[in-house]
Amino acid sequence: MTTERKSGGVIAAEVLAAHGIPAVFTLCGGHISPILVESENRGIRIVDVRDEASAAFAADAMSRLTGTPGVCAVTAGPGLTNTITAVKNAQMAQSPLVVLGGATGTILKGRGSLQDIDQMALMEPHVKWMRSVERVADIAPALIEAIAESRRDVPGPVFVELPVDLLYEEPLVRDMYGVGAEAKKPRGLGEWGLRQYLRWHLRRQFKGSDRVEIEALPGDAARVAEPGDVRQLARALVKAKRPVALIGSQAVLDPDRLDAVVSAVDSLGIPFYLSGMARGLMGREHPRWMRHKRRMALKEADTVLLAGVPADFRLDYGRHVSRRATLLSVNLSPIDLTKNRKPNIGVLADPGWVLERLGAAMQAPDGHWDDWIGQLRTRDEEREADIASRAEQVTDVGVNPLHLCREIDKVLDDDSVLVADGGDFVATASYILRPRGPLRWLDPGVFGTLGVGGGFALAAKLAQPSAEVWLLWGDGSAAYTLAEFDSYARHGLPVIAVVGNDAGWTQIAREQVEILGADTACRLAHSDYHRVAEGYGGKGLKIERPEDIPGVLAEAKELAAAGSPVLINAIIGTTDFRKGSISM
Repeated sequence: MTTERKSGGVIAAEVLAAHGIPAVFTLCGGHISPILVESENRGIRIVDVRDEASAAFAADAMSRLTGTPGVCAVTAGPGLTNTITAVKNAQMAQSPLVVLGGATGTILKGRGSLQDIDQMALMEPHVKWMRSVERVADIAPALIEAIAESRRDVPGPVFVELPVDLLYEEPLVRDMYGVGAEAKKPRGLGEWGLRQYLRWHLRRQFKGSDRVEIEALPGDAARVAEPGDVRQLARALVKAKRPVALIGSQAVLDPDRLDAVVSAVDSLGIPFYLSGMARGLMGREHPRWMRHKRRMALKEADTVLLAGVPADFRLDYGRHVSRRATLLSVNLSPIDLTKNRKPNIGVLADPGWVLERLGAAMQAPDGHWDDWIGQLRTRDEEREADIASRAEQVTDVGVNPLHLCREIDKVLDDDSVLVADGGDFVATASYILRPRGPLRWLDPGVFGTLGVGGGFALAAKLAQPSAEVWLLWGDGSAAYTLAEFDSYARHGLPVIAVVGNDAGWTQIAREQVEILGADTACRLAHSDYHRVAEGYGGKGLKIERPEDIPGVLAEAKELAAAGSPVLINAIIGTTDFRKGSISM
């Protein structure tokens, strides 16, 4: 307990420091300045970006990579509205994100103050918990609860509204309202009454701010399953002749348990596919990791385990799994557990925790599924050979995107983190690039959001400073956050960005042209994105011919190793590789 009277900015910073928050992502604003200054004074890194959406995306990525809730602080009104897409993305990706929003003074709400809107109504549909603080003494408990709530049960974004007159020192706030020590004598009874009300309001507002306790709540334990549930899952899998597991992001929520999850998946003995943040979980090569023809495998399987994966559009609303198959589902969310398809065995629990126990409980005979695994492996290898063949095809302009992606995969370091932000080019890359380990792949998640790249890559480099961070951009998505090259340069974050530049919104054009006969609103230009990056303080390189690729990739790695962010503008041609791949 303290006896020193503290401002709300100091209290907020002390709460963040007590919870081990490594960084606050922000775009400056007067409503939140005390939080930023006081946090920096306590050793928290303040990372300012060029768009509030990037701040929220960066906080989302930081939480995914570290297991600690990511924090962004944005100013009132348009500062907060700019985060909405990123907050919704975090909600749907189930990322623990804490949004601190500045607000007009408590006494000025609803009176036409600068940037004063109903922020609580704005945020309510997009967060799992929110609080508007009215007294300085309430800041600490509100922030402590927010951090805890962001990772409780199904993780997600939370919002705390902090009015500006709670954050600054009390004498300054009293001066703001004209009732400070130097206030002139009131003129008339009406002004005297107003000052009396303001003094009463401020006494209430600051009461107890000298007796604030700051104690971090312990992190919630994993939501566990009953032992009988684990045994039931194990029996169903051992009994199966053609089992398949699909492992998603919920299985990797706790970075401290990743080794145990990896060991467990290895022990299961069944073939598996990886999605979302689980991509790379088992390394670059694993004999039972399948990458291709997932739909066919799910249709043929007699038992399917969904570990942290809902039966949404990515599984054709559950129709990818045969109705004759035994469907096993483990999920933190009771909604996702039964979405579109009720499982034969459903377990409401942490998928990572359940996988660990399943690995110990499985007692399948050696070679039990060799024929089935061999069938899937042969199909996988045939698809790899098909991709290799397609990569050799000459395109109309520039380089073949499949060939480019294969060349990038060859030069990735073992610690490389891959950030995916785009449509056609990035989806192509997802078939080819192989993350080398757990937490080495970042994509937006189920919302399919463009514009995550700038913030995601920034946070990835902060969270993994020794790792190469590769940002894969489509030329459409690049424009959303290209200005963050300024942030990379200012903060010393040598990200390598690759823009697949085919001068169009190709993922949309593929179907639109065929169905509607026109490429309306799908045309772009072969813009000089590398020169824009140079203008922001980075290095720019260009690929126009296949023979350029090895030298440019090598130069980019050298420049990044020397501390410069780099953008490779790769002119790519069109292929029919992803024809008919649009999802809705």
